[in-house]
Order: sequence, then C-alpha cells, then structure tokens
Amino acid sequence: MSSQAPPFLKDSRTLFVFGSSHRTAPLELRERIALENGKMEKLCKRLKETPGLDEFLVLNTCNRVEIYGVSHNGNLKTALQDSICSVHGMPREHLEAHTYWKANHEMLEHLFYLTTGMDSQMVGETEIFGQVKESYNSAQKQGTVGKTLNHVFQKSFKEAKWARTHTAISKGQVSIGNVVVDLAARIFGKLKKSKILLIGSGEVGEKTAQALKSRGVKHITVTSRTFENAHHLAHTLGGASLDLDNLESNLSDFDIIISSTASNDLLLTHEQVKHAQDERRGDPLFLIDLALPRDIDPAVAELENVFIYNLDDLSKIANQNLQTRLGDMDQLKQTFSRRAWAVWLTITRR
Repeated sequence: MSSQAPPFLKDSRTLFVFGSSHRTAPLELRERIALENGKMEKLCKRLKETPGLDEFLVLNTCNRVEIYGVSHNGNLKTALQDSICSVHGMPREHLEAHTYWKANHEMLEHLFYLTTGMDSQMVGETEIFGQVKESYNSAQKQGTVGKTLNHVFQKSFKEAKWARTHTAISKGQVSIGNVVVDLAARIFGKLKKSKILLIGSGEVGEKTAQALKSRGVKHITVTSRTFENAHHLAHTLGGASLDLDNLESNLSDFDIIISSTASNDLLLTHEQVKHAQDERRGDPLFLIDLALPRDIDPAVAELENVFIYNLDDLSKIANQNLQTRLGDMDQLKQTFSRRAWAVWLTITRR
C-alpha cells in the first residue's frame, strides 16, 4: 500500500517521522548526533522556523534521535537533515545514509512499534514508553504539538498498553540491569563482596545498580558532577558518595564500575584504567558504559582482566532469548498495520 492519502481525500498534510536509530546508525554516529548540552534547544528553535512544519516533537534517547511532525509542505527530509547537521556542525553526507523517513500510515506503524518496545534494541523493553511520554509532555509544554500529533500520540499510548495486556511482547524480557547482573556473576561468582561504583545519577545507571543490589551487593558508591545528586542517590541505594575530583585516586577500590553521564568527553581513559588495574594486581575489573557519547575509552578492552560492555553489547546479549516474544510480533505487525491505516484515514477526514 502507498503511504500517500487515498485520492478521494483532499488533505495536503503529511504526517511523518524522520530520524536515525540503532537500526540505521552505528554507535559512533549515534554518539555524534545525541542532543545533549543545549543541542535539543537549538534544534527545536530551528524547527520552529522551518517553513511548512505545522507541528513537531523531538525524541532523543540513547538509541535514537527522531523528529515527528505534521507538514503542509510535503517532504521536509532535506530541511530536517540540514537542521540536525547544523546543530552538530557535521556534513550532510555523514548523516544521510543513516536516516529514515516514514510518512502517514507508515509513520503511525513505526510509532506503534516504538511505544510497544518492538523497535527497541532490547525487544519488549518498557523504558521507551516512558521516554516517549516524557518527550510528548515536553512538546506539549512548548506548544509544538497540536491537534493532530496529540491524537496520534494518545493513540500510540493506547496501542502500547493494549499490546502489553494482550500479548507476550513484554514477558520474559531482559533489562540492562539483569544482563549486567548475569555478566557480573560470571566474572565474580557471588556478588556480596563486590564493590560497585556508579558514575552519574541517571535513571538507567540507577536501575542497573538496583539490580545488582537485589542480588546481594552491599557496597555501592555514587559519584556525579553534582555532589548533591550523588549524595541523594547514594542514600537511596544505601551506599556512599564520592566527590568526582577524587575519582581517579579511588578507581582501584572498585570491582564493577557503571558509568552513565551526559559528558561529551571521556571520563575514564585507557591510562587511568591501566593504572587502576595495575594497583588491583590482576583482579578482574568489570566496566559498564551506558552513556552516549561513551564515558569510557573502548581501548581499555585490550587490558588484561578488564571486561567492558557498552549499550550495543548488552542489547545483543539481551536479545539472544527472544522466543517468548517473537511469536507475537508478526501478529502485532499485522494488527498495527490495519490500525495505522484506520487512524490515518480518521486524521485525513477531519
């Protein structure tokens, strides 16, 4: 079926999503286009000035940057691509091979897949639903979504809840935290005596630390650029806080280091980790880099008895056991295809 409105519908609007995700872009590129440190505000400012763009919402997660919108000016792909490239100061050719444009009912299908967790790196995960809702609420406050996108996103939330209730898409799912716990247990055996350092006070890092705590970990230390945030999270986890300025001198004290910050620069270099590992005298060191851009120099993997995993690594491991969910995915795709067309027809008849 074509993604264009049927000929008897005299509606010139285009409903679209334009973006890049783990399905089209390597980790290195996703690092470059992440909308951190004021770049989200710059992009939204440019989008507000884009001719023909009536409504929009920007979704920015560790695995994707997407612009959802309504246009009366047809295909805005080039203009949107130029906006993203301008914000990041990168040539268009570095991005264009790694993007996608989906219009009308295909956009709706994509959004239904997304909120359900079908398009996630970890199939069936539930975090994306909250991230989309947060982006939607933010766009509402900024006044960039109107009647059409309000209807579309409300419908996607209902579809996601329906799918989780009536199918096994979220059953037997594996979270980042559970993957990390299993890997840590393989490296250290019993985890009760392992010492954990959490760098950053973000939600993903906190959930990972909570997963380790649920397996018996007693010693958790938190450090962050804002000491108050580190102290508060450490209290929540029943652990201690560490001033970030003292990170390097204390690095060798920890067995498992989870890093999840919004820094643009590496927090742990090859030299720093090597020095810490030398002081550990060969004891294994487990590093989990949940940040985008990455916090830890990937070259540390070359060091003896140092084990490092990033988001892509953890997702591949999590998706090795998909059988409980794959059976429902074909059914969901067929269902969402029909429902996407129904929603699209409703919109064009308004």
